[in-house]
Amino acid sequence: MTEKAGQLVNLADPAVGGAICNVSDEFFAPAKRMLAAADPVFIEDLYDANGKWMDGWESRRKRSAGHDYCVIRICPGVIRAIEVDTAYFTGNFAPAVSIEACHVAIEPEDETQWTQLLERSELEGDSLQLFTVSNNQPWTHLRINIFPDGGIARLRVYGEPTSTPDPQQRDQWVNLSCSEAGGEALACNNMHYGDMANLLSTRPVANMGDGWETRRRREPGNDWVILKLGRPGQIMQVQLDTAFFRGNYPARCCLRAGSPAVGTDVVADSLNWPLLLPQVALGPDQLHLFEAQLRNIADATHVRLDIFPDGGVARLHLLGIPA
Repeated sequence: MTEKAGQLVNLADPAVGGAICNVSDEFFAPAKRMLAAADPVFIEDLYDANGKWMDGWESRRKRSAGHDYCVIRICPGVIRAIEVDTAYFTGNFAPAVSIEACHVAIEPEDETQWTQLLERSELEGDSLQLFTVSNNQPWTHLRINIFPDGGIARLRVYGEPTSTPDPQQRDQWVNLSCSEAGGEALACNNMHYGDMANLLSTRPVANMGDGWETRRRREPGNDWVILKLGRPGQIMQVQLDTAFFRGNYPARCCLRAGSPAVGTDVVADSLNWPLLLPQVALGPDQLHLFEAQLRNIADATHVRLDIFPDGGVARLHLLGIPA
């Protein structure tokens, strides 16, 4: 199976849309490290504010009943094998793991029905274990349960995506929205902590102030921003980065795209633009890539990003084919 796994796609790779949606605890090491494409490393004398730096996901020592878990959005597809790597986790690895999957339009909720792909299985420290999956259904999310706590260095989910962009078409993609291409932030309902213009920058995100962040919403509704593309075109990939936003990232977002006529009230008109990206869950301090979730709509000149209910987004880049 190891040979076959090498020929499949890692559906949890952030480069194809893998992202952390929810995690019970990540005190010692953030769950997003578990999805990194590079092999894990160990740095002998490296410590951070919470303790020993570890290259993976590590929860604190659980002193109450229950277990820790992590919900991951994957590239939609059929899963053939799951690789759990506890490299360099010796006295702190997760002793056991189980994995469940679901197929939902937006995000898993309390009433979501989960299907078990991997029953509770024992893990070993500093080792790599591959589990085969015999289920031909496509999935959108996984829930990784560890018993009771501990660390996992890498999680790789080998499978077959339900849709794959044409590589020749991908070669035509350009960044339609960035400020260097002439993209502009036109309007938003609030930017108390960070300017909306930061969304379109191509420079590396410097800190939490280098993004668009709204105040804490204490009333019904949600926050929004309207952007003008530098180059009109068909949007094929959305890159939304919540870098540095850990306790203040939006819970969810959606995108609308349109081509308002000159002289139109863009803010009012934006509510009628077709949905490009239906509501999806976001996670903290990570890059989110959306392709399979995008709807096929005509060339656009503007987009409206709605975040629910509030929070901060560092960058929003829209890749696609120029009109």
